[in-house]
Amino acid sequence: MAVFNATCFHLNTFSTVSPATHQSKQSNFPPTFKIRASKSRNVGSEEKIIPDKVKTQQTAPPTVLGNAQNPNLIREKNEQIDYCVSLLQNRIRDTPGIPDTKQIHAQIMKSGIFDSDGFSFIKNKLVILYVKNSGSVDDARQLFDEIPERTVPAYATLIGSYARLLQWGDVLSVFGLMVRDGVEPDKFLVPTILKACGALQALSVGTMVHAFVMRKMLESDVFVGNSLIDMYAKCARLRSSRQVFDLMVERDVVSWTVLLTACADAGLLDEAVDIFESMQLNGVRPDLISWNALISCFAQNGDIDVALQLLEEMQEKGTKPEAISWNGIISGCVQNEYFEDAFDMFCRMHSSENPNAVTVVTVLSACSGLHALNLGKEMHSYVMKHEHKSNVFVGGALIDMYSKCGRIDYAERVFAQIRRKNTALCNNMIGAYVSEGKMEDVLELLHLMRVEGLKPDIITYNTMLAGYAKMGQKDKAFDLFSEMGQVGLKPNIVSLNVLISGFQQQGLSREALNLFRTMQSPSEIVLKYSNVNTDSPAKLLDKRIHPNAITITGVLSACSDLNLMYQGKEVHAYILRNCFEGNVVVSSALVDMYSKCLDMESAVKVFHRISDKNTISWNILMSGHNYNREPEVALRLFPKMLEDGFIPSSITLIILVSACSHMAALRLGRQLHGYIEKCEFDESTVTIASVLIDMYAKCGGILEAALVFNSTTQKDVVLWNAMISGYSMHGMAKDAIRLFKQLEASGVKPDHITFIAVLSACSHEGLVEEGWKYFNLMESVYGITPTLEHYTCMVGIMGGAGLLDEALNFMRRMRYQPDACMWATLLRACRVHSNSEIGEKAAKALFELEPNNASNYISLSNIYGMNGMWDAAVDVRIAMRARGLKTVLPCSWIEVGNMIHAFKAGESPHPESERIFETWDRLAQEMENAGYFPHEITFHDGEDVDPFSCFHTEKLALCYGIISSHSHSPIRISKNIRMCIDCHTSTKLISKIDRREIFIKDGCFYHHFKDGMCSCRDNW
Repeated sequence: MAVFNATCFHLNTFSTVSPATHQSKQSNFPPTFKIRASKSRNVGSEEKIIPDKVKTQQTAPPTVLGNAQNPNLIREKNEQIDYCVSLLQNRIRDTPGIPDTKQIHAQIMKSGIFDSDGFSFIKNKLVILYVKNSGSVDDARQLFDEIPERTVPAYATLIGSYARLLQWGDVLSVFGLMVRDGVEPDKFLVPTILKACGALQALSVGTMVHAFVMRKMLESDVFVGNSLIDMYAKCARLRSSRQVFDLMVERDVVSWTVLLTACADAGLLDEAVDIFESMQLNGVRPDLISWNALISCFAQNGDIDVALQLLEEMQEKGTKPEAISWNGIISGCVQNEYFEDAFDMFCRMHSSENPNAVTVVTVLSACSGLHALNLGKEMHSYVMKHEHKSNVFVGGALIDMYSKCGRIDYAERVFAQIRRKNTALCNNMIGAYVSEGKMEDVLELLHLMRVEGLKPDIITYNTMLAGYAKMGQKDKAFDLFSEMGQVGLKPNIVSLNVLISGFQQQGLSREALNLFRTMQSPSEIVLKYSNVNTDSPAKLLDKRIHPNAITITGVLSACSDLNLMYQGKEVHAYILRNCFEGNVVVSSALVDMYSKCLDMESAVKVFHRISDKNTISWNILMSGHNYNREPEVALRLFPKMLEDGFIPSSITLIILVSACSHMAALRLGRQLHGYIEKCEFDESTVTIASVLIDMYAKCGGILEAALVFNSTTQKDVVLWNAMISGYSMHGMAKDAIRLFKQLEASGVKPDHITFIAVLSACSHEGLVEEGWKYFNLMESVYGITPTLEHYTCMVGIMGGAGLLDEALNFMRRMRYQPDACMWATLLRACRVHSNSEIGEKAAKALFELEPNNASNYISLSNIYGMNGMWDAAVDVRIAMRARGLKTVLPCSWIEVGNMIHAFKAGESPHPESERIFETWDRLAQEMENAGYFPHEITFHDGEDVDPFSCFHTEKLALCYGIISSHSHSPIRISKNIRMCIDCHTSTKLISKIDRREIFIKDGCFYHHFKDGMCSCRDNW
């Protein structure tokens, strides 16, 4: 396909440039062209296309018409032209077929007429003949390029052919030649050119065509005006579309419908309704397309009931709905993930209209979304009964459905049963294999395609690139990228996007950033840092590919993964330079990047600059506050979101419920649970139910978590894991193990997360034998290879039981290299058991792995202090300060009434500070009377800089809870870091003195204090 360069011409040359005269090329038709013409049939004397009497004398030199010296030659030439023109006109009218066209072409070439100047007219006619006889556009274009003086009909015929083939780049390429030759398009050709501009979003070319239309006063033509409206709409310039519409002298139903469709496609529901109503007020009756555009607009917006009402109104007003009308509603259901509704709409449609292939494909997409294999099988049966089985698009949808339902074998069976396969169908099967990670099967299918004469296209290669990228196979992806050039395919923006996205998802974020760098010209490299790998396929790109919104979002995710704030800001600068800031997806990705890089100030600034915020952008901001340990801010944003008219999604509620979990805000969590039920969100869905179970467990409501679990009918492994983890969190190892056995009995297969939960439960209660049992069970029974996380759990089990030497030896023998998490688990056990020898080894490893983590220094200081090694403790503290290390700002939250109170170290005192201190003085005196003395030797995670250093944030929250709640009522507190030993000990005593149940969720464990005891058994 020809590539069109919009800068190669200017439309203001139409009125000044005369037809270009360029040297005619020698005929470059291959020899086989003439051979085919002569062998196509046995041409007798009576069948000769060009009789001998009009053949040019080969001995006569070619002459220029009008300048020949011999009048007889002039007359003979004119006779030849007249005959050839008559013959071509008859052939064009009769359209007998391409063999005759090639025979005519061959005979004319033999006659020598083409060797004479002035015969461009015949060649132009022959171009038209090639196209009209059988659509042989390639042959027509080859001849067209040889003509020195081309006619408007020849241009129009070739452009029309490319348009029918949707080869819009070739349309504009030929149009560029037209402009260069000074040939002006007429009002019949302009709409086709504008359609190409819209399809390619070539706004600059479309604007120049508009200028030409204005100069030639063609804007009064309704077809030209309609095409201008559509072009601007396709180029996302709705304001320009409206201006063209308003200036039109004459409008028809198409004019209104084009503008209506443009607003509908842009999601401008109110504007679309206004246009529809104005249309009728102006006496224009909506046609089927008008109704369908509005119906589809409401359906895509999720207003299915309104769409159905419009469907009924449409029929009442005399326009009979067709399959395409129902397709718009069904498509809207699928797009909004109302998959069951889509199937219901199909059943309703089937009673009045015959579904077409598009309907079937859309409903199969709904089956895929539901992972509903049985429904998919029913649709497959419908396909077989209603003769859609030979449709390759339906076949592709069946393959996709079976693949997403986990039955790749059924997908293969469908593929094998379709006799007439094409490249698109093969791409569906390749996509199914890629989703299963079966790249060897992909390569085998690629080989079979070539054997069958099916040529892989850019979609084939992009799908394979996505497969390799998602598997983290960088080298194979780059090899395939190189192969594309060898088979004549040029990588496009999709090629690079699937690589960037796949690499980022597989932890190859540096490679993703390097690919983005590759896309830029040397003068515009936006990622300039030395530690990026240089083995990217830069040499494989022969031209710059401009990033789009998808590229930018993938790159920003990579910056987030690597916490590369500087590079993220450079990408932000690129976004501003290239006008991407208006894209809500890009701006939302920016908010996410700044949030993940712990710069909430910048994240909030970007958010407030988003002009067309949506629910997703609100979700990202609230999630960012959760990530930055500001859950109370996330919860405060929710009412503002509702005030601004945004409808929360299930993701919104998951984020808010998680915020409640962070703060142990049980009452607020219950309110959100009620809101979920009131708004008819399906709380029985696994995702929402799992989050609710996690919230109740972290807020101390383990019984309520169990109620949610038991009320959920469809339990998958995620739900089981959430409940087992809840029991584990509360130190209820026996309940966790009991539930694991129920999981086994239910037939649900446990996964690696299940065993992490079970092993954690064993760790919290010191069940060493049980821990080893389930650790060995993983591989021997379930074939799950233990990961580093499972080994870390075993270190925790042994360390909690005081088996520190065994834990260290276990780490040395295991198949993995210990990571920071494992060493931290061992260091924590050393703190619990005051083991300085092994603690030093663990701390030394952590100082190398996490040189900037202050908590490791503090833990070692505490171990030294517990063993009376004061000088060593002070030395570690000095070393930490010399490195400029700072701990996370401690914060504790408590829910009182309908308010969340946050106590942050170093911030202004609480309004009730005086009463809080009085309460602490009372409790301290009672604890002293009971024999309690503060652990003065203990260093704490950052709270020693608080002016009230004897009051750590959880103590302040606890005292406020005592004075603000009813006597003997439970107190629930959440803290963002681990409790210190002193706070843990004092809280145990307070639970006994004040006869309170106290729940404190810290950064490591959930502590349930009652009667002077803690559920963690002093092992946290």
